Amino acid sequence: MTNTERFRDFADSIHCAFKEGEPLSAYTTFRIGGPAELILFPQDEETLQKLLVFCKGTDTVPFLLGKGSNLLIADSGLEGVTICTERMQKHELLSPDEVFCEAGLSLSKLCLFAQANGLSGLEFAYGIPGSVGGAVFMNAGAYGGEMCDVLSTVTSVDMDGRLHVHTVDDLQLGYRTSVFHENGETILSAVVRLTPGDADEIRAKMDDILQRRKDKQPLNLPSAGSAFKRPEGYYAGALIEQCGLKGYAIGGAQVSEKHAGFIVNRGGASASDVLRLIEYIQQTVLRETGVSLEPEIRCIG
Repeated sequence: MTNTERFRDFADSIHCAFKEGEPLSAYTTFRIGGPAELILFPQDEETLQKLLVFCKGTDTVPFLLGKGSNLLIADSGLEGVTICTERMQKHELLSPDEVFCEAGLSLSKLCLFAQANGLSGLEFAYGIPGSVGGAVFMNAGAYGGEMCDVLSTVTSVDMDGRLHVHTVDDLQLGYRTSVFHENGETILSAVVRLTPGDADEIRAKMDDILQRRKDKQPLNLPSAGSAFKRPEGYYAGALIEQCGLKGYAIGGAQVSEKHAGFIVNRGGASASDVLRLIEYIQQTVLRETGVSLEPEIRCIG
């Protein structure tokens, strides 16, 4: 019996959905990525915990996928096991100012739930195309806010199935980083602590932020979000534009004509196109300005 067959049988036994050979382009905001050998869709924290223990028992290292933002997956796809948390959507009020949310819940849905309950603090995240798990992993932020500002606790699981409850002080949250980059644990859920406010005022602020995103960012084309981390003392997009690269393209990948900090898929872009464009941008900016740009996009496979 192959490893894939073992996982199929185990997934059936715990009522976990799966697909074979599924194009991962359908699961990334870049709309780029080859097929997954096997992709599993746990429906809750317990199922994900069981899958990870089974992975450990079969010496399998899975790839964890949320909403697929900030990712570039290879054209050849991913061998082995991919676990997608998109069906882990549970969220509820724990107290008048605390919201529980599973890792697969989209940030926008969490923002709308908070607003509907008159809770402020997540407005900055409205429109970020990621999941709660991904936002914690990267300490996502925008418009003056970051996840570290609202997180109370995060529950994770290690490959032995042991649960860990981390306070925000445990998470080592920095610019686009967290302790989960190093500790090998998988994020299951989070609790955010917010501030009671007027629902109409919260909604107005969310709508304003979303409109600012639409005005400044190329939301009409697939992308992985900001292509590069912000270099100290500079803005990546401004440096790229200064070097005359706005609109520059390799294959189907293009420096956005609207915001040079984004690389967009203008149609049929491959991962290879994007990687070549990233390298060209880095070389050009370093040569022209002396500034090294570090990709924010995670390249997988």
